[in-house]
Amino acid sequence: MSRIGKKPVVVPSGVEVKIDGQTVKAKGSKGELSVTLVDDVTVEITDDGVVVSPVGESKRARSMWGMSRTLVQNIFVGVSEGYKKELEINGVGYRAAMKGKSLSLQLGLSHDVNYDLPEGIKIECPSQTEIVVSGIEKQVVGQVAAEIRSYRPPEPYKGKGIKYKDEYIFRKEGKKK
Repeated sequence: MSRIGKKPVVVPSGVEVKIDGQTVKAKGSKGELSVTLVDDVTVEITDDGVVVSPVGESKRARSMWGMSRTLVQNIFVGVSEGYKKELEINGVGYRAAMKGKSLSLQLGLSHDVNYDLPEGIKIECPSQTEIVVSGIEKQVVGQVAAEIRSYRPPEPYKGKGIKYKDEYIFRKEGKKK
């Protein structure tokens, strides 16, 4: 049995929920999101919140149970609070700046890297070495942060590159004479 799936998803205050078949729609202060769940689970609104339960006892139904509950919870958090990923740039001459609707990165390459923002994503640069990616969809925020990081991932010898704020870089010792 899924421990995560058993718990009802509590609806935050200020969030309206609609269920239309397998589609769960949520509307909150940050925007509107919807998720379509697989046919192996059922979803209903109760006094405790939104309850997701498996249709049968098949392995697939039990596998989809916890994931579906988490997807519903993610849209509730997204429309009420939003998601945020913080990136840090380390390296001499490495910096980031917003230019219009694109992020300009100087990463020691022969050219500047320009990253165009997808719809619904907001990027801020509080300083030249910090990037804050925010939005209401958890998957999109994580994907954008991963794409920005992929331009210059941190290397283990000097730690230069773009890393997540809470990421630990395992450092290696250099050559010995």
